[in-house]
Amino acid sequence: MADASREAWITGVGLVSCLGEGADAHWQKLDAATPVYDTETFAPYVVHPLAPLTLDSQIPKKGDQRQMEQWQRTGTYAAGLALDSAGLKGKAEILGRTDMIVAAGGGERDYAVDSAIVSGLGTAENPGAYLNERLTNDLRPTLFLAQLSNLLAGNISIVHGVTGSSRTFMGEEGSGIEAVRIGQARIAAGQSDVALVGGSQNGERKDLLMLFEFGGYALKAPYRPVWDRAGQPGFATASLGAFLVIEARSHAEARGAKPLARLSAVVSDRAARTEAGAVQASLERLWSRLPAVATDRAAVLSGATGAAGATEEERALLAARGLPVRATGSVAGHSIEPQFVFNIALATLALGQGRLFAPCDTTGFETPATGALDQVVVTGVGHWRGEGLALVETVR
Repeated sequence: MADASREAWITGVGLVSCLGEGADAHWQKLDAATPVYDTETFAPYVVHPLAPLTLDSQIPKKGDQRQMEQWQRTGTYAAGLALDSAGLKGKAEILGRTDMIVAAGGGERDYAVDSAIVSGLGTAENPGAYLNERLTNDLRPTLFLAQLSNLLAGNISIVHGVTGSSRTFMGEEGSGIEAVRIGQARIAAGQSDVALVGGSQNGERKDLLMLFEFGGYALKAPYRPVWDRAGQPGFATASLGAFLVIEARSHAEARGAKPLARLSAVVSDRAARTEAGAVQASLERLWSRLPAVATDRAAVLSGATGAAGATEEERALLAARGLPVRATGSVAGHSIEPQFVFNIALATLALGQGRLFAPCDTTGFETPATGALDQVVVTGVGHWRGEGLALVETVR
């Protein structure tokens, strides 16, 4: 029998995205089914831009702000919001043993250096030697073409004083799934009492859009909701930060913290997508490993990207399950590494409201849901690899 004192409670949520800052702003925009996107700045591509932030409120030192790139500032800001939400900000004793698990990509390119190297390469007498010299001299020590992925965790530690163990995972959508899975598992096993879990992404980057365009994944204008992209597959990159404070029930109760939700299970897989149906079969297996999900008072928050193949297979699985579905990518876009964390945070908001937010869909797949809500299954299906599910529940 599971130790109830080791239940993983979500006691803090920190969110920044195109929908704004904090829980209230996100809920209002979600419930109004109001997507926020930009089709002009990076035309023809669609992006979901980050709402303006008052950085001083979470990153008070200007020097700290200057030495971070945008993705680090976004994540550090969201982490501060999560610590505020959990009532941990400034509590050095707890922060000193708070574990940190971050999902991050390789950071941002230095466009000026890239441009200078490419411009000079064509006229260099010895291109190979020129390239080696420029990479050695022009890149900062913290860069390996882009920033080191663990810089976000380091900045959170410096700015907010979170100095327990630290782990940073890379691997696109799968990194976010694994970050939450390991955070929940360590708490259940008694290896951790409290953890800060999350990540961030700057989706407003030419280099990122170029990479996804090469793979055929970048959504081009006009904008369409996720389930309505069959004729024009792809995802719109999102700039966002999402962090959770996940805490053992006994630890939360001892300090008088109230649960926002219970993270009851997180399961993951990486199907070999060599044959049609592999994603759907993977999700079926994962669903069978979750605790019982009710046929009423439950819903699904989907991380579907809009990428061809995987999105259709996920939709088929969800249609067979018969629960109300919401694809958050329709409203806030897709942020790769932190998307799973973002969706778990949104599931936590919905459980706090006791109901599902309004649909944002033109196909009829998402239907209105007015009933009470006690359980949310969160899906994460990578645009080309990685699958995961989480069960988030109300604590009574």
